[in-house]
Amino acid sequence: MKSAAVVVAGLLALSAYYVYLPLPSTVSQPWRLMLLDAAFRVAQETCYLAHFLGFRHHLRTLNFVTGALDKLNVQSSDKVKITDTQFDGIEVRVYEPSTRGGEKTLKRSVVYIHGGGWALASARGGYYNNLCLIMAESLDAVIVSIEYRLVPDFHFPVQFDDVLRATKHFMRPEVLARYSVDPSRVAISGDSAGGNLAAAVCQEITQEENITRRFKLQALVYPVLQPLDFNTPSYQQNEVTAVLPRFIMVRFWIDYFSGSYDFVHPMVVNNHTALDVSQAGPFREHLDWTFLLPSRFRKNYQPVTPAAGQAEIIQAMPALLDVRAAPLLAEREVFRLQPKTYILTCEIDVLRDDGLMYAKRLEKAGVEVTVDHFEDCFHGCMIFTSWPTNFSAGHRTRDSYIKWLSQNL
Repeated sequence: MKSAAVVVAGLLALSAYYVYLPLPSTVSQPWRLMLLDAAFRVAQETCYLAHFLGFRHHLRTLNFVTGALDKLNVQSSDKVKITDTQFDGIEVRVYEPSTRGGEKTLKRSVVYIHGGGWALASARGGYYNNLCLIMAESLDAVIVSIEYRLVPDFHFPVQFDDVLRATKHFMRPEVLARYSVDPSRVAISGDSAGGNLAAAVCQEITQEENITRRFKLQALVYPVLQPLDFNTPSYQQNEVTAVLPRFIMVRFWIDYFSGSYDFVHPMVVNNHTALDVSQAGPFREHLDWTFLLPSRFRKNYQPVTPAAGQAEIIQAMPALLDVRAAPLLAEREVFRLQPKTYILTCEIDVLRDDGLMYAKRLEKAGVEVTVDHFEDCFHGCMIFTSWPTNFSAGHRTRDSYIKWLSQNL
């Protein structure tokens, strides 16, 4: 009996040690966040083991596991018609709110791109289905959620091309008319990797001369916008934080570009953008966070720019310098063409500074920008609004995001 008690106590201690993660004192519901993070780590490490043993690519397994749980919480509403269809061969899910009062009026619309490191999640899963459903009801808007193809079966630029094709199809006059959408009131939006795709597609469309209708707004939620500096203050501050630690974000980039995991550690220390890597030189000023970030975010952190690095990383993954993958690298002339923009950032997030630098570059180019920063929130929180991942941070960020769209779209 005493031995069993010792074993149980030991297991409890080990579990507590595994679950515990130092978090800022400002974070809301810290223990719930630690449990969520621990669950993610268990899932990821199990999938890595399956990959190592040769069963299946770890991202396919992880997407299967998280997707199975996600589908348990798919909501519906008698106020919104949901249709799965294709736009130019790309799968999409369309949310059409019921016509109020029987009047046939043109509605506003949002093209939404889900996150998940270009490799996880689905427009049909509970998290994003439920978000788009609430958006359709709250905004009385047609929401188009794009089901782009995922890593590891497809790599950059497939995801970008899928979103661009589906979006251009939707923006055709006859398609907008079919869904009773006002062509002058369409926004593009996305979170995390979806924010990356939204920003990149918005940049592309603003430069295409043969497109007559463009977005009124773009709304980017904790977007990932560059793979050249993994030592911005937010990357240094949140190196081992919950949900999205630095090395996981680096791995997502490498998977996106179908690169080698041997590059993970060199990229973490910015060896791919060292001073002797000439290919990265022209882009350094676009990422100069000592200038682009306010002092309260820079704090006492220092830039990490090695004198000597590994040029072969960029040679192996040239897409690291492609603006379609890294919208923050675009030139000022492209930024000048962007629509009114909303950027939501979280303090407990390695990607915080990507969003803040993008906002600053837009402002410098003369674009009206709203930065909605949450000191006590974490990466990915906006979709966590129902059991078993119900966070107050999710409700607050989602409501603030929808409020801005309602007031500006």
